Amino acid sequence: MNIMNPTRFPRDLIAVMSLLALSGAGLAAEPVPAPPSAHRQLPKAMHGTMNDRPHVSVGVHEGDIIGADNRALQAAVDYVGSLGGGTVEIGPGEFLMRDSVHLRAQVTLVGQGAKTVLRKAKAAVSPLEIDGDYGEEQITVRRPEGFAVGDGVAIWDKNAGGFHGTVARITGRNGNSFSISLPLNSDCMVGDGAQAATVFPVVSGYHLEDVHIGNLTIEGNKGENVHLDGCRGGGIFLYRCPGALIERCTVRHYNGDGISFQQSNDVTVTECVSEGNASLGFHPGSGSQRPVVRDCLARANGEDGLFLCWRVKNGLFEGNTLEGNGRYGISIGHKDTDNLIRGNKVLGNGEDGVFFRNESEGMAGHRNRIEDNLIENNGAKERSAGIRVRGDTHDLVFKGNTIRDTRTGDAQRQTVGIRLDERVGAVTTEANQIDAATVLQDGRKPR
Repeated sequence: MNIMNPTRFPRDLIAVMSLLALSGAGLAAEPVPAPPSAHRQLPKAMHGTMNDRPHVSVGVHEGDIIGADNRALQAAVDYVGSLGGGTVEIGPGEFLMRDSVHLRAQVTLVGQGAKTVLRKAKAAVSPLEIDGDYGEEQITVRRPEGFAVGDGVAIWDKNAGGFHGTVARITGRNGNSFSISLPLNSDCMVGDGAQAATVFPVVSGYHLEDVHIGNLTIEGNKGENVHLDGCRGGGIFLYRCPGALIERCTVRHYNGDGISFQQSNDVTVTECVSEGNASLGFHPGSGSQRPVVRDCLARANGEDGLFLCWRVKNGLFEGNTLEGNGRYGISIGHKDTDNLIRGNKVLGNGEDGVFFRNESEGMAGHRNRIEDNLIENNGAKERSAGIRVRGDTHDLVFKGNTIRDTRTGDAQRQTVGIRLDERVGAVTTEANQIDAATVLQDGRKPR
Protein backbone atom coordinates (compact mmCIF):
# COMPACT_ATOMS: atom_id res chain seq x y z
CA MET A 1 0.00 0.00 0.00
CA ASN A 2 1.28 3.44 -0.93
CA ILE A 3 0.62 5.89 1.94
CA MET A 4 1.38 9.60 1.49
CA ASN A 5 4.12 10.83 3.78
CA PRO A 6 2.41 13.51 5.91
CA THR A 7 5.68 15.40 6.27
CA ARG A 8 5.87 15.86 2.47
CA PHE A 9 2.27 16.95 1.87
CA PRO A 10 2.69 20.66 2.70
CA ARG A 11 5.82 20.85 0.54
CA ASP A 12 4.04 19.16 -2.40
CA LEU A 13 1.04 21.44 -2.04
CA ILE A 14 3.20 24.56 -1.94
CA ALA A 15 5.00 23.44 -5.11
CA VAL A 16 1.76 22.89 -6.97
CA MET A 17 0.33 26.25 -5.81
CA SER A 18 3.49 28.00 -6.93
CA LEU A 19 3.23 26.49 -10.42
CA LEU A 20 -0.40 27.56 -10.67
CA ALA A 21 0.47 31.08 -9.62
CA LEU A 22 3.25 31.30 -12.22
CA SER A 23 0.89 30.16 -14.99
CA GLY A 24 -2.24 31.94 -13.80
CA ALA A 25 -2.59 34.02 -16.96
CA GLY A 26 -2.48 30.89 -19.04
CA LEU A 27 -5.35 29.29 -17.16
CA ALA A 28 -7.84 31.81 -18.56
CA ALA A 29 -6.58 31.65 -22.17
CA GLU A 30 -7.65 29.04 -24.72
CA PRO A 31 -4.92 26.47 -25.31
CA VAL A 32 -3.13 26.86 -28.62
CA PRO A 33 -3.30 23.58 -30.54
CA ALA A 34 -0.03 22.23 -31.76
CA PRO A 35 0.37 21.98 -35.55
CA PRO A 36 -0.18 18.49 -36.95
CA SER A 37 2.93 16.44 -36.80
CA ALA A 38 4.60 15.73 -40.12
CA HIS A 39 5.16 12.24 -38.77
CA ARG A 40 1.47 11.51 -38.17
CA GLN A 41 0.77 8.49 -40.37
CA LEU A 42 -2.12 8.23 -42.79
CA PRO A 43 -4.94 5.83 -41.88
CA LYS A 44 -3.91 3.23 -44.44
CA ALA A 45 -0.18 3.86 -44.87
CA MET A 46 2.96 3.78 -42.78
CA HIS A 47 3.91 7.37 -43.64
CA GLY A 48 2.60 10.89 -43.20
CA THR A 49 1.06 13.28 -45.72
CA MET A 50 3.34 14.11 -48.63
CA ASN A 51 3.24 17.52 -50.31
CA ASP A 52 4.44 16.29 -53.71
CA ARG A 53 2.61 13.39 -55.39
CA PRO A 54 3.15 11.76 -58.78
CA HIS A 55 2.07 13.90 -61.74
CA VAL A 56 2.23 12.70 -65.34
CA SER A 57 1.12 14.64 -68.41
CA VAL A 58 -0.17 13.04 -71.62
CA GLY A 59 -0.44 14.86 -74.92
CA VAL A 60 -0.94 14.36 -78.59
CA HIS A 61 2.25 16.30 -79.37
CA GLU A 62 3.88 17.03 -76.02
CA GLY A 63 3.92 15.69 -72.48
CA ASP A 64 5.63 13.06 -70.38
CA ILE A 65 3.82 10.45 -72.50
CA ILE A 66 3.08 11.18 -76.16
CA GLY A 67 0.09 9.52 -77.79
CA ALA A 68 -3.42 10.02 -79.12
CA ASP A 69 -5.34 6.95 -77.95
CA ASN A 70 -6.42 5.03 -74.86
CA ARG A 71 -3.07 3.24 -74.61
CA ALA A 72 -1.17 6.44 -73.86
CA LEU A 73 -3.77 7.44 -71.26
CA GLN A 74 -3.75 4.00 -69.68
CA ALA A 75 0.03 3.93 -69.45
CA ALA A 76 -0.04 7.17 -67.47
CA VAL A 77 -2.86 6.00 -65.18
CA ASP A 78 -1.17 2.67 -64.49
CA TYR A 79 2.16 4.34 -63.75
CA VAL A 80 0.68 6.86 -61.33
CA GLY A 81 -1.47 4.16 -59.75
CA SER A 82 1.59 1.98 -59.18
CA LEU A 83 3.08 4.79 -57.10
CA GLY A 84 0.05 4.93 -54.82
CA GLY A 85 -1.90 7.63 -56.64
CA GLY A 86 -1.51 11.13 -57.98
CA THR A 87 -2.58 13.09 -61.06
CA VAL A 88 -2.74 12.31 -64.75
CA GLU A 89 -3.18 15.50 -66.74
CA ILE A 90 -4.39 15.15 -70.32
CA GLY A 91 -3.54 17.93 -72.72
CA PRO A 92 -5.66 19.33 -75.56
CA GLY A 93 -6.53 17.21 -78.57
CA GLU A 94 -8.64 14.22 -79.56
CA PHE A 95 -7.86 10.76 -78.22
CA LEU A 96 -9.30 7.71 -80.01
CA MET A 97 -10.67 5.19 -77.51
CA ARG A 98 -10.62 1.48 -78.42
CA ASP A 99 -10.97 0.63 -74.73
CA SER A 100 -11.83 2.46 -71.54
CA VAL A 101 -9.45 4.48 -69.50
CA HIS A 102 -9.44 2.10 -66.54
CA LEU A 103 -8.98 4.23 -63.43
CA ARG A 104 -6.82 3.27 -60.48
CA ALA A 105 -7.32 4.02 -56.80
CA GLN A 106 -6.40 7.54 -55.65
CA VAL A 107 -5.74 8.71 -59.20
CA THR A 108 -7.06 12.03 -60.49
CA LEU A 109 -7.72 12.12 -64.24
CA VAL A 110 -8.06 15.70 -65.44
CA GLY A 111 -8.22 17.31 -68.86
CA GLN A 112 -8.57 20.77 -70.38
CA GLY A 113 -12.36 20.87 -70.64
CA ALA A 114 -13.70 21.27 -74.18
CA LYS A 115 -10.15 21.06 -75.54
CA THR A 116 -9.64 17.48 -74.33
CA VAL A 117 -11.89 15.06 -76.25
CA LEU A 118 -11.96 11.31 -75.66
CA ARG A 119 -13.71 9.91 -78.74
CA LYS A 120 -15.21 6.41 -78.79
CA ALA A 121 -13.97 4.44 -81.79
CA LYS A 122 -16.31 2.83 -84.29
CA ALA A 123 -17.55 -0.48 -82.92
CA ALA A 124 -17.22 -3.90 -84.47
CA VAL A 125 -20.30 -6.09 -83.97
CA SER A 126 -20.83 -9.79 -84.55
CA PRO A 127 -23.16 -12.60 -83.51
CA LEU A 128 -21.51 -15.36 -81.50
CA GLU A 129 -20.66 -18.47 -83.49
CA ILE A 130 -21.06 -20.78 -80.50
CA ASP A 131 -22.73 -20.32 -77.12
CA GLY A 132 -20.88 -18.37 -74.46
CA ASP A 133 -21.27 -20.13 -71.11
CA TYR A 134 -21.45 -18.56 -67.67
CA GLY A 135 -17.94 -18.28 -66.24
CA GLU A 136 -16.21 -18.85 -69.57
CA GLU A 137 -13.37 -16.48 -70.42
CA GLN A 138 -13.51 -16.94 -74.17
CA ILE A 139 -15.92 -16.03 -76.98
CA THR A 140 -16.12 -17.18 -80.57
CA VAL A 141 -17.64 -14.72 -83.04
CA ARG A 142 -18.99 -15.26 -86.52
CA ARG A 143 -17.36 -12.15 -88.02
CA PRO A 144 -14.02 -11.38 -86.35
CA GLU A 145 -13.19 -8.34 -88.50
CA GLY A 146 -12.67 -5.27 -86.31
CA PHE A 147 -12.08 -7.21 -83.08
CA ALA A 148 -8.49 -6.84 -81.86
CA VAL A 149 -6.41 -7.71 -78.83
CA GLY A 150 -6.62 -4.85 -76.34
CA ASP A 151 -10.09 -3.70 -77.36
CA GLY A 152 -12.89 -3.31 -74.88
CA VAL A 153 -15.77 -5.69 -75.59
CA ALA A 154 -19.32 -6.34 -74.39
CA ILE A 155 -21.14 -9.67 -74.68
CA TRP A 156 -24.87 -10.27 -74.16
CA ASP A 157 -28.02 -11.92 -75.48
CA LYS A 158 -31.70 -11.03 -75.22
CA ASN A 159 -31.84 -12.43 -71.67
CA ALA A 160 -28.61 -10.81 -70.49
CA GLY A 161 -29.65 -7.24 -69.79
CA GLY A 162 -28.65 -5.06 -66.87
CA PHE A 163 -25.91 -6.58 -64.75
CA HIS A 164 -26.08 -9.89 -66.62
CA GLY A 165 -24.18 -8.47 -69.58
CA THR A 166 -20.38 -8.63 -69.55
CA VAL A 167 -17.93 -5.84 -70.31
CA ALA A 168 -14.29 -6.92 -70.49
CA ARG A 169 -11.10 -6.58 -72.54
CA ILE A 170 -9.87 -8.81 -75.33
CA THR A 171 -6.61 -10.38 -74.15
CA GLY A 172 -5.79 -12.83 -76.96
CA ARG A 173 -6.89 -14.26 -80.30
CA ASN A 174 -6.92 -17.59 -82.08
CA GLY A 175 -8.75 -17.28 -85.39
CA ASN A 176 -12.27 -16.11 -84.59
CA SER A 177 -11.98 -17.01 -80.90
CA PHE A 178 -10.94 -14.39 -78.35
CA SER A 179 -9.94 -14.64 -74.71
CA ILE A 180 -11.40 -11.98 -72.41
CA SER A 181 -10.23 -10.49 -69.14
CA LEU A 182 -13.33 -11.40 -67.11
CA PRO A 183 -15.61 -14.43 -66.98
CA LEU A 184 -19.04 -14.14 -68.59
CA ASN A 185 -21.70 -13.01 -66.10
CA SER A 186 -24.35 -15.23 -67.68
CA ASP A 187 -24.97 -17.70 -70.45
CA CYS A 188 -25.06 -15.97 -73.86
CA MET A 189 -26.85 -18.34 -76.18
CA VAL A 190 -26.72 -18.26 -79.95
CA GLY A 191 -30.40 -19.18 -80.03
CA ASP A 192 -31.16 -16.07 -77.96
CA GLY A 193 -29.34 -13.69 -80.26
CA ALA A 194 -25.97 -13.68 -78.47
CA GLN A 195 -23.55 -11.12 -79.81
CA ALA A 196 -20.36 -9.27 -79.03
CA ALA A 197 -19.38 -5.70 -79.82
CA THR A 198 -16.42 -3.49 -79.07
CA VAL A 199 -18.45 -1.16 -76.88
CA PHE A 200 -17.43 -0.10 -73.37
CA PRO A 201 -17.43 2.91 -71.04
CA VAL A 202 -15.04 5.59 -72.26
CA VAL A 203 -13.87 6.22 -68.67
CA SER A 204 -14.47 3.51 -66.08
CA GLY A 205 -13.58 2.52 -62.55
CA TYR A 206 -14.26 -0.69 -60.63
CA HIS A 207 -13.75 -1.41 -56.93
CA LEU A 208 -11.73 1.76 -56.26
CA GLU A 209 -11.51 4.45 -53.60
CA ASP A 210 -10.71 8.13 -53.98
CA VAL A 211 -10.95 8.57 -57.73
CA HIS A 212 -11.45 11.99 -59.30
CA ILE A 213 -12.44 12.73 -62.89
CA GLY A 214 -12.44 16.34 -64.05
CA ASN A 215 -12.54 18.64 -67.07
CA LEU A 216 -13.01 15.98 -69.75
CA THR A 217 -15.18 15.86 -72.86
CA ILE A 218 -16.44 12.42 -73.85
CA GLU A 219 -17.63 12.04 -77.46
CA GLY A 220 -19.59 8.82 -77.62
CA ASN A 221 -19.84 8.59 -81.42
CA LYS A 222 -23.39 7.25 -81.09
CA GLY A 223 -23.92 6.70 -84.80
CA GLU A 224 -21.06 4.19 -85.10
CA ASN A 225 -21.75 2.20 -81.94
CA VAL A 226 -24.45 -0.16 -80.69
CA HIS A 227 -26.23 0.37 -77.39
CA LEU A 228 -24.65 -0.57 -74.05
CA ASP A 229 -26.86 -0.98 -70.98
CA GLY A 230 -26.30 1.65 -68.28
CA CYS A 231 -25.85 -0.96 -65.54
CA ARG A 232 -22.61 -1.97 -67.22
CA GLY A 233 -21.61 1.13 -69.09
CA GLY A 234 -21.92 4.81 -69.89
CA GLY A 235 -19.76 7.59 -71.17
CA ILE A 236 -18.40 7.64 -67.60
CA PHE A 237 -19.12 4.53 -65.53
CA LEU A 238 -18.23 3.65 -61.94
CA TYR A 239 -18.91 0.42 -60.08
CA ARG A 240 -18.22 0.18 -56.35
CA CYS A 241 -16.16 3.36 -56.23
CA PRO A 242 -17.08 5.02 -52.92
CA GLY A 243 -16.29 8.69 -52.51
CA ALA A 244 -15.65 9.35 -56.20
CA LEU A 245 -15.79 12.90 -57.58
CA ILE A 246 -16.82 13.73 -61.16
CA GLU A 247 -16.73 17.42 -61.97
CA ARG A 248 -16.92 19.68 -65.02
CA CYS A 249 -17.17 16.80 -67.49
CA THR A 250 -19.26 16.69 -70.64
CA VAL A 251 -20.60 13.42 -72.06
CA ARG A 252 -22.38 13.65 -75.38
CA HIS A 253 -23.68 11.29 -78.09
CA TYR A 254 -22.95 8.07 -76.21
CA ASN A 255 -25.11 5.10 -77.24
CA GLY A 256 -26.26 4.47 -73.69
CA ASP A 257 -26.19 6.53 -70.49
CA GLY A 258 -24.13 9.66 -70.09
CA ILE A 259 -22.88 9.22 -66.51
CA SER A 260 -23.73 6.07 -64.56
CA PHE A 261 -22.49 4.97 -61.15
CA GLN A 262 -23.63 1.73 -59.56
CA GLN A 263 -23.23 0.38 -56.02
CA SER A 264 -21.08 3.40 -55.22
CA ASN A 265 -21.72 5.37 -52.04
CA ASP A 266 -20.95 9.05 -51.44
CA VAL A 267 -20.34 9.94 -55.08
CA THR A 268 -20.40 13.63 -56.04
CA VAL A 269 -21.20 14.77 -59.58
CA THR A 270 -21.00 18.51 -60.06
CA GLU A 271 -21.07 20.96 -62.99
CA CYS A 272 -21.32 18.16 -65.55
CA VAL A 273 -23.21 18.06 -68.85
CA SER A 274 -24.89 14.96 -70.27
CA GLU A 275 -26.48 15.64 -73.63
CA GLY A 276 -27.65 13.83 -76.71
CA ASN A 277 -27.01 10.38 -75.24
CA ALA A 278 -29.23 7.47 -76.26
CA SER A 279 -30.54 6.61 -72.79
CA LEU A 280 -30.27 8.29 -69.38
CA GLY A 281 -28.48 11.52 -68.60
CA PHE A 282 -27.45 10.78 -64.98
CA HIS A 283 -27.97 7.30 -63.53
CA PRO A 284 -27.16 6.79 -59.84
CA GLY A 285 -28.22 3.27 -59.02
CA SER A 286 -28.07 -0.16 -57.46
CA GLY A 287 -27.83 0.90 -53.86
CA SER A 288 -25.72 4.02 -54.31
CA GLN A 289 -26.30 5.88 -51.06
CA ARG A 290 -25.83 9.57 -50.26
CA PRO A 291 -25.09 10.72 -53.82
CA VAL A 292 -24.79 14.42 -54.59
CA VAL A 293 -25.65 15.63 -58.10
CA ARG A 294 -25.38 19.40 -58.20
CA ASP A 295 -25.36 22.15 -60.86
CA CYS A 296 -25.48 19.67 -63.75
CA LEU A 297 -27.27 19.75 -67.12
CA ALA A 298 -29.05 16.79 -68.72
CA ARG A 299 -30.36 17.81 -72.11
CA ALA A 300 -31.84 15.97 -75.12
CA ASN A 301 -31.09 12.47 -73.85
CA GLY A 302 -33.23 9.65 -75.21
CA GLU A 303 -34.81 8.68 -71.90
CA ASP A 304 -34.73 10.43 -68.50
CA GLY A 305 -32.59 13.35 -67.49
CA LEU A 306 -32.05 12.02 -63.96
CA PHE A 307 -32.94 8.41 -63.16
CA LEU A 308 -32.75 7.28 -59.55
CA CYS A 309 -32.42 3.55 -59.96
CA TRP A 310 -32.72 0.96 -57.18
CA ARG A 311 -32.12 1.84 -53.51
CA VAL A 312 -30.82 5.36 -54.00
CA LYS A 313 -31.20 6.87 -50.52
CA ASN A 314 -30.36 10.07 -48.66
CA GLY A 315 -29.22 11.80 -51.82
CA LEU A 316 -29.09 15.49 -52.66
CA PHE A 317 -30.03 16.62 -56.16
CA GLU A 318 -29.97 20.38 -56.47
CA GLY A 319 -29.41 23.18 -58.92
CA ASN A 320 -29.63 20.90 -61.95
CA THR A 321 -31.36 21.51 -65.28
CA LEU A 322 -33.20 18.54 -66.82
CA GLU A 323 -34.35 19.75 -70.22
CA GLY A 324 -35.75 18.29 -73.40
CA ASN A 325 -35.17 14.64 -72.51
CA GLY A 326 -37.19 11.96 -74.28
CA ARG A 327 -39.12 10.62 -71.30
CA TYR A 328 -39.13 12.07 -67.77
CA GLY A 329 -37.13 14.92 -66.36
CA ILE A 330 -36.63 13.05 -63.08
CA SER A 331 -37.63 9.42 -62.38
CA ILE A 332 -37.80 7.87 -58.91
CA GLY A 333 -38.73 4.32 -58.01
CA HIS A 334 -37.55 1.08 -56.45
CA LYS A 335 -36.62 1.76 -52.79
CA ASP A 336 -35.40 5.27 -53.69
CA THR A 337 -36.17 6.90 -50.34
CA ASP A 338 -35.27 9.91 -48.18
CA ASN A 339 -33.85 12.05 -50.97
CA LEU A 340 -33.95 15.84 -51.28
CA ILE A 341 -34.61 17.17 -54.79
CA ARG A 342 -34.28 20.94 -54.56
CA GLY A 343 -33.89 23.98 -56.74
CA ASN A 344 -33.84 22.18 -60.09
CA LYS A 345 -35.28 23.22 -63.46
CA VAL A 346 -37.34 20.48 -65.11
CA LEU A 347 -38.20 21.80 -68.56
CA GLY A 348 -39.76 20.53 -71.77
CA ASN A 349 -39.29 16.81 -71.26
CA GLY A 350 -41.23 14.21 -73.24
CA GLU A 351 -43.58 13.02 -70.51
CA ASP A 352 -44.09 13.94 -66.84
CA GLY A 353 -41.66 16.35 -65.27
CA VAL A 354 -41.09 14.35 -62.06
CA PHE A 355 -42.30 10.74 -62.09
CA PHE A 356 -42.61 8.28 -59.20
CA ARG A 357 -42.63 4.78 -60.68
CA ASN A 358 -45.30 2.13 -60.05
CA GLU A 359 -43.95 0.15 -57.08
CA SER A 360 -45.47 -1.91 -54.27
CA GLU A 361 -45.48 -0.50 -50.74
CA GLY A 362 -42.28 -2.25 -49.74
CA MET A 363 -40.47 -1.17 -52.88
CA ALA A 364 -41.72 2.37 -53.45
CA GLY A 365 -39.89 5.70 -53.22
CA HIS A 366 -41.08 6.95 -49.83
CA ARG A 367 -40.14 10.07 -47.84
CA ASN A 368 -38.71 12.07 -50.72
CA ARG A 369 -38.86 15.86 -50.68
CA ILE A 370 -39.43 17.87 -53.87
CA GLU A 371 -38.73 21.51 -53.00
CA ASP A 372 -38.31 24.85 -54.77
CA ASN A 373 -38.13 23.40 -58.28
CA LEU A 374 -39.32 24.94 -61.53
CA ILE A 375 -41.32 22.29 -63.42
CA GLU A 376 -42.37 23.79 -66.72
CA ASN A 377 -43.65 22.89 -70.20
CA ASN A 378 -43.23 19.14 -69.98
CA GLY A 379 -45.29 16.63 -71.99
CA ALA A 380 -43.73 17.05 -75.43
CA LYS A 381 -44.86 13.51 -76.40
CA GLU A 382 -48.19 13.31 -74.58
CA ARG A 383 -50.31 15.26 -72.13
CA SER A 384 -48.62 14.94 -68.79
CA ALA A 385 -48.34 16.16 -65.23
CA GLY A 386 -45.72 18.33 -63.64
CA ILE A 387 -45.44 15.69 -60.90
CA ARG A 388 -47.00 12.23 -61.14
CA VAL A 389 -46.96 9.70 -58.31
CA ARG A 390 -47.78 6.04 -58.91
CA GLY A 391 -47.74 2.88 -56.81
CA ASP A 392 -48.03 2.53 -53.04
CA THR A 393 -45.79 5.55 -52.51
CA HIS A 394 -46.25 7.64 -49.36
CA ASP A 395 -44.88 10.35 -47.09
CA LEU A 396 -43.81 12.67 -49.87
CA VAL A 397 -43.40 16.42 -49.45
CA PHE A 398 -43.93 18.85 -52.35
CA LYS A 399 -43.04 22.33 -51.16
CA GLY A 400 -42.40 25.69 -52.82
CA ASN A 401 -42.41 24.38 -56.39
CA THR A 402 -43.49 26.36 -59.43
CA ILE A 403 -45.43 24.07 -61.77
CA ARG A 404 -46.69 25.66 -64.98
CA ASP A 405 -47.09 25.53 -68.74
CA THR A 406 -46.33 28.84 -70.41
CA ARG A 407 -47.50 27.73 -73.84
CA THR A 408 -50.92 28.74 -75.11
CA GLY A 409 -53.97 26.88 -76.39
CA ASP A 410 -53.48 23.37 -77.73
CA ALA A 411 -49.72 23.76 -77.36
CA GLN A 412 -50.13 23.29 -73.61
CA ARG A 413 -49.20 19.70 -72.81
CA GLN A 414 -48.42 19.82 -69.08
CA THR A 415 -52.12 20.00 -68.26
CA VAL A 416 -52.02 18.62 -64.70
CA GLY A 417 -50.03 20.14 -61.87
CA ILE A 418 -49.83 17.15 -59.50
CA ARG A 419 -51.36 13.74 -60.28
CA LEU A 420 -51.75 11.12 -57.54
CA ASP A 421 -52.74 7.62 -58.62
CA GLU A 422 -55.17 5.46 -56.71
CA ARG A 423 -52.76 3.59 -54.38
CA VAL A 424 -50.69 6.59 -53.32
CA GLY A 425 -50.50 7.30 -49.59
CA ALA A 426 -49.83 10.47 -47.61
CA VAL A 427 -48.54 13.45 -49.57
CA THR A 428 -47.91 16.91 -48.11
CA THR A 429 -48.16 19.93 -50.39
CA GLU A 430 -47.18 23.40 -49.22
CA ALA A 431 -46.73 26.79 -50.88
CA ASN A 432 -46.58 25.45 -54.43
CA GLN A 433 -47.49 27.78 -57.30
CA ILE A 434 -49.40 25.73 -59.84
CA ASP A 435 -50.78 27.05 -63.13
CA ALA A 436 -52.50 24.17 -64.93
CA ALA A 437 -55.91 23.19 -66.26
CA THR A 438 -56.07 20.70 -63.38
CA VAL A 439 -54.12 21.79 -60.33
CA LEU A 440 -54.42 18.51 -58.43
CA GLN A 441 -55.72 15.28 -59.92
CA ASP A 442 -56.24 13.07 -56.86
CA GLY A 443 -57.22 9.56 -57.79
CA ARG A 444 -56.64 8.11 -54.35
CA LYS A 445 -59.32 5.94 -52.87
CA PRO A 446 -60.33 6.42 -49.23
CA ARG A 447 -58.45 4.07 -46.93
